Amino acid sequence: MPIANGSGGYQIGTGNASEPNMTPIDLPISVTATATLTPAQIVNGLILANSGITAAQTYTLPSVTDLELAFANMERVGTSIEFRVVNLGTSSGTAIIAAGTGWTVSGSLTMTIPVTTGALLVARKSAAGAWTLYRVM
Repeated sequence: MPIANGSGGYQIGTGNASEPNMTPIDLPISVTATATLTPAQIVNGLILANSGITAAQTYTLPSVTDLELAFANMERVGTSIEFRVVNLGTSSGTAIIAAGTGWTVSGSLTMTIPVTTGALLVARKSAAGAWTLYRVM
């Protein structure tokens, strides 16, 4: 989705650094039951997890092979993707992000996002056939 050419908003190369940095984002993707996430869900940028769910659910990252097949330009080490997960679960409806094949999740195999919180996640290609997921916030 393109950003309008109206007034306001930082545009790369125009030098208006005092304006906010605007990034287009598609409609949020909603996931409820335990599942393997797709590459399209990851690059969408915003995942709403566990809407109304009262038990923990695990969302496994797509395999690195599937991610790189879906987006051929992700071949260079250091390529990164940012996305957010918002946990809309209730009670003990924790959202758990689990490593798919070829992934390391911040030095472990899983990442937990408590009920009514969210996380900014950065996925970085760390080597050929390998990605690492970091929780930034």
